[in-house]
Amino acid sequence: MAGIVPEQWSAAENGNASMTTKGSSRELRHGRTAHNMSSSSLRKKSDLRVIQKVPYKGLKEFLANLQEVILGTKLAILFPAIPVAIIGTYCGFSQSWIFGLSLLGLTPLAERVSFLTEQLAFYTGPTLGGLLNATCGNATELIIAILALTNNKVAVVKYSLLGSILSNLLLVLGTSLFCGGIANLRREQRFDRKQADVNFFLLLMGLLCHLLPLLFGYVANGETSADLIADMTLNLSRASSIVMLIGYIAYLVFQLWTHRQLFDAQDQEDEYDDDVAEEETAVIGFWSGFAWLVGMTLVIALLSEYVVATIEEASESWGLSVSFISIILLPIVGNAAEHAGAIIFAFKNKLDISLGVALGSATQIGLFVVPLTIIVAWILGIKMDLNFNVLETGSLALSIIITAFTLQDGTSHYMKGLVLLLCYIIIAICFFVDKLPQSELKSIILYHKTR
Repeated sequence: MAGIVPEQWSAAENGNASMTTKGSSRELRHGRTAHNMSSSSLRKKSDLRVIQKVPYKGLKEFLANLQEVILGTKLAILFPAIPVAIIGTYCGFSQSWIFGLSLLGLTPLAERVSFLTEQLAFYTGPTLGGLLNATCGNATELIIAILALTNNKVAVVKYSLLGSILSNLLLVLGTSLFCGGIANLRREQRFDRKQADVNFFLLLMGLLCHLLPLLFGYVANGETSADLIADMTLNLSRASSIVMLIGYIAYLVFQLWTHRQLFDAQDQEDEYDDDVAEEETAVIGFWSGFAWLVGMTLVIALLSEYVVATIEEASESWGLSVSFISIILLPIVGNAAEHAGAIIFAFKNKLDISLGVALGSATQIGLFVVPLTIIVAWILGIKMDLNFNVLETGSLALSIIITAFTLQDGTSHYMKGLVLLLCYIIIAICFFVDKLPQSELKSIILYHKTR
């Protein structure tokens, strides 16, 4: 009974729940993305024997849901950081402490959102569930980006989204390949290249959309005004964002409908995995899951607001640039749950899941979250473009190219992972020593172009 809500509890919330969850295990797994399967490695079984002795049905259901949602993760120890961060804002805590506590609080929340979307997928069906998982997979990054936009912190938006892509391509994938290679020294680790190829096609298309606005500033002659270049860059970025969203929608159709079999490789070994089999029953009802998802999204929004509001003060207090905090620290802490899950699956020689987490998340950020923030900024009347500057765009381009070369033969060993990790360390050092303000950087670029 551990980890499974009795059938009458979930049936009380949704009459069709038992019928939905009794489908074939193979079909239910189609509603799970690699992101969800990775996060599942951080979950722990819940013992409901004590709760079942509670005489009141409503209280019993609430305690069971509380046990599954709050205590059903190995990251539950970080939940106290949430109320401490909220209390700290009213008790005069330093801004750097609020920033750090908010980052810690976001870590378990991101994993729990993945858990709740997976629970809802049991009731909505595999296709709609997969679409829900794909949409909510990077909810934390999207919320932080939109809140930063509303505060007119465009640089923080660009930095954080770029950092998420870099951390997935180099840090997460590199650590997974390195740890998986060390743990399987006597075995050749192989993975399916087909789904990786699709992700790289899309990432390269997104890179093109970043390069062209950047190049506008260098192809213009000395007589071209800066305002004209800015208008051209902005219009191109908005048009490119629409194209990128169309590409992402086509990717979802490709993944969830027309070529679903290409993404089934990650499930093959799980058919014999008892831990995964136990996870294939809904543990909370549909409406409970929906209510918890809404509540946790609101808490993520609150903590994200704290992060956005205190990032400059934390930068000054810690002696770190805003670019380093946004590109390096934010993605590492915010995505720690799925990063750890990807590494765990690499240890188990299940590289398809690890690749699905890293490449899938990078693709979602690059082809969905980035263009969506451009569109949202357009609606809000904020001038945000796809020009991420030379250093940032160059780092993105080389990261995509290096990762593509690393995965080209469909095999892996620890040396490939080590090289990706070293590349990430080099980029981290680069942004660590970069103390140049963005306004000063732009003036230097314009100076060299007009000479």
